[in-house]
Amino acid sequence: MTSLERGLAVIRDDLRSVKAYAVQPSAGLIKLDTMENPFRLPEALQRELGARLGAVAINRYPAERTFELAAELARHAGMPEDCAITLGNGSDELITMLSMAISRPGATVLSPLPSFVMYEISARYQGLKFVGVDLRPDFELDEPAMLAAITEHQPALIYLSYPNNPTANLWDADAIERIVQAAPGLVVMDEAYQPFAERDSMDLLRRYPNVLVMRTMSKFGLAGVRIGYLMGRKELVGEIDKLRPPFNIGMLNAEAGLFALEHAEVYARQAQVLRAERDQLIASLDEIEEVQAFASQGNMVLVRVPDAAAMFEGIRRRGVLVKNVSALHPLLHNCLRLTVGTPEENLALLAAFTESLPS
Repeated sequence: MTSLERGLAVIRDDLRSVKAYAVQPSAGLIKLDTMENPFRLPEALQRELGARLGAVAINRYPAERTFELAAELARHAGMPEDCAITLGNGSDELITMLSMAISRPGATVLSPLPSFVMYEISARYQGLKFVGVDLRPDFELDEPAMLAAITEHQPALIYLSYPNNPTANLWDADAIERIVQAAPGLVVMDEAYQPFAERDSMDLLRRYPNVLVMRTMSKFGLAGVRIGYLMGRKELVGEIDKLRPPFNIGMLNAEAGLFALEHAEVYARQAQVLRAERDQLIASLDEIEEVQAFASQGNMVLVRVPDAAAMFEGIRRRGVLVKNVSALHPLLHNCLRLTVGTPEENLALLAAFTESLPS
């Protein structure tokens, strides 16, 4: 056995058997595959941010500045007084922390499917059982199936993506409340796309002590800064926060987050434009007989096409990168997920899309 083989032999078998999370190469393409905010800051604010970052004391650990960022995020979200907040290096780190927090023999994580793939990946990496409950064909929650799964598996943690990724819809609020009431453990409302949705879960957070609300600054407009945050009752968040690396948010990232919150109105206007562009994109897609565009409350549109693989490649050859999600779940057969871009990017997307339709 070589030294490399000996090294590989100590890696967990379950880890070696899975595929890594794939990130698509995007150089030279209009990037509409990962739900980023396509707008940059106005030049004047770019210069102001640059000067501010240049003055940051990067010789120091970032604890004090991240405390300030957490407080400002709580204020921005309207967090209830009996709640606390913890930060993650993006939502992905928070999901890992949640998996670690409940990791004990027999613990189960439950989520509707299709939904954000990191719920299952993180659970399995912590040795937890993961139970997925299929959505209905219209992508609404299958409430009887969810309640039956809760009764059978008694999950320690339930994820509800709101709006859901990749289907982009907001599930029925009454069904969600009944699921929360039935849950024997934690319910995490993942609101990554909240800036684009007409409803949120803050009322559930106020009324149910087992509810946590998770958000991110990525869709706000800072995907490159990697800041996620989790809100819930002080006692719960205090326990989860023990798993947070003490300096997980860098000084420059924290400063950029604080700057963005000071200019929240700029990002709110960008979100307003993206919501309007989303609705126009859906209207344009609805005019194409061969495709089905689904209603969206995010900055993405799920669309079913005649041949997802061929359409994806055709669109990419024409300079636009989208996401082929058709292999993620049977309900997503022949589906593409389109990120909403700038008006110019959306026009390019529609041109590439229509030119890629089978003749």
